[in-house]
Amino acid sequence: ELATQFLPGPIVAITGSNGKTTTTTLAGEIITAGGFPTLVGGNIGTPAISLVERANTDTVVVLEVSSFQLETIQTFRPKIAVVLNITPDHLDRHRTFQAYVDAKARIFENQNSDDFAVLNADDPTCAELPGRTKAQVFWFSRKKEVSQGAYVRDGRVLFRDKTGQAEIMLVSEIPLKGSHNVENVLAGICVGALMGCKAEQISKAIREFKAVEHRLEYVATVGGVEYYNDSKATNVDATIKALESFPGNIHIVLGGKDKGSDYTVLNDLLRDRVKKVYTIGAAAAKIESQVKGATEIVHAETLENAVKRAAASAAPGDIVLLAPACASFDQFRSYEHRGRVFKAIVGAMASPQTAH
Repeated sequence: ELATQFLPGPIVAITGSNGKTTTTTLAGEIITAGGFPTLVGGNIGTPAISLVERANTDTVVVLEVSSFQLETIQTFRPKIAVVLNITPDHLDRHRTFQAYVDAKARIFENQNSDDFAVLNADDPTCAELPGRTKAQVFWFSRKKEVSQGAYVRDGRVLFRDKTGQAEIMLVSEIPLKGSHNVENVLAGICVGALMGCKAEQISKAIREFKAVEHRLEYVATVGGVEYYNDSKATNVDATIKALESFPGNIHIVLGGKDKGSDYTVLNDLLRDRVKKVYTIGAAAAKIESQVKGATEIVHAETLENAVKRAAASAAPGDIVLLAPACASFDQFRSYEHRGRVFKAIVGAMASPQTAH
């Protein structure tokens, strides 16, 4: 709020329950590829206030914003406001899902008809948001054609506005794992196109994009077993998206600090795709009671014990996935700390001669 009163150029603000950091980073790369001076910050680690002295009237500032930050805004007015998805998260803070939706929707509060709202047409809560904005609404969808925005048809990604439609790229060219990342890319395409980037600039930036650390990040293959760090999966919906990214033979580490979540929604995927669940942290007993019967459960207590038990049990071709569905603050400083510890444990197994 304070920072944006001093940022003179256009602001792109991105919020949602999951995918914010990936989409914010990608949108920054796309706009940069379009030749615009661009700064990226907000909830992503670089505070918005620190960007003020580097920004002038031409600078596009791409901000990741959380529902907590949106609760207190007064004049915050993004040129482009993106809502990626809204699923129950942080109910320990907002108490009701409607209060959480209301906080996210404040991103549109000060927009007018010269501005843009970018919404996920596949998310039922997002689909109800156009009534809350005066901005021009653009949609993204991986499941259906949209009247204006980005969508997928026959394996191709298209962007459509009043002037017509353009093919941006093939879905197969997207370098990130998981269908949820197709949605993040579609949102990034909308942002780039609305800022005036050309199709070839957008597609080049996407093809060259690397996954963000701690978000379905490939760590290593040890003994034929692939290890993935999705420590950023701090809620159940993010864990669902991680599980959907792999066809099966998964060993998953779940647990940490509970956020008032319902873990029973994981059971169908656990039954279909997961060989074993390894529980850690304060939420372990709750998770074990809610996923009992879906698949085999190993009570592992610590992340190190969980990874070692998974490594001993996994067969070549299996996946070991850290996607805990919980906050990290019971045993770690942050989800980044948890992810780095996971990578260090895997790294020590990959090169035992350097481990002490």
